[in-house]
Amino acid sequence: MLAVRKARRKLRMGTICSPNPSGTKTSSEVCNADWMASLPPHLHNLPISNLAIPGSHDSFSYWVDEKSPVGPDQTLAIKRLARISLVKKLMKKWSVTQNLTFREQLEAGIRYFDLRVSSKPGDADQEIYFIHGLFGIKVWDGLMEIDSFLTQHPQEIIFLDFNHFYAMDESHHKCLVLRIQEAFGNKLCSACSVESLTLRTLWEKKCQVLIFYHCPFYKQYPFLWPGKKIPAPWANTTSVHKLILFLETTLSERVPRGSFHVSQAILTPRVKTIARGLVGGLKNTLVHSKGWNSRGTSPLSQRS
Repeated sequence: MLAVRKARRKLRMGTICSPNPSGTKTSSEVCNADWMASLPPHLHNLPISNLAIPGSHDSFSYWVDEKSPVGPDQTLAIKRLARISLVKKLMKKWSVTQNLTFREQLEAGIRYFDLRVSSKPGDADQEIYFIHGLFGIKVWDGLMEIDSFLTQHPQEIIFLDFNHFYAMDESHHKCLVLRIQEAFGNKLCSACSVESLTLRTLWEKKCQVLIFYHCPFYKQYPFLWPGKKIPAPWANTTSVHKLILFLETTLSERVPRGSFHVSQAILTPRVKTIARGLVGGLKNTLVHSKGWNSRGTSPLSQRS
């Protein structure tokens, strides 16, 4: 891990560069959009499970539709309250956890995406949407945005972690998996030994996408990795101190072989947290009030 940390410092992460049509770098600084391609050669043969890879939590929730029905991930009590229009406006303040689109996150260097999906009541076309309290964009639109980036950055590898499914039967799962196939095609990486995956082997196979599917349905498709291959222990706390202690403990106890590991560096609001900061919303109540961004710890989930 020491070599990886040194390499990350050399990357000087913090400058987001637009892709250059000629394919050449316009600056001595490495662009976040191509940070994997720019890693030093001695890391190309290292199992990617040994790399620290930045990710985001509820990655899709940069936009939610307050005019849509409340999602099936919410309790009956919340659904009843949401009949009042003001309630949905307040829900939106607590449902939005990102302020960058998929494309913007990718250009910033994010490579792990935490995804929760659902069908929508009343929809007859079996369309699947991202969800976090309220419905977000269509999954298909998000996948196409990601694929467009990958086509322009052929050496970048991403991890799509489908870990929550709501109101989905077998036909919905088949529809979602078909969408994934249509979007990424040969870019999909079949499930295999975690230790055998290196940047070099993925580049040689032209594979860029690992799909983790937390549902028994994964057994029917070779390119769906079981959810158990990417455990993501959750601190479930509003305390920065407790969170850091939890992250250090779970990282030291991670299974040494056979799986990836997600360190969820996130604070989670409790009912009383939401009640106290109802109008302020998630950002003002947890992020700013805790001085989270000033402590040197990223609020993003990180794979390592």
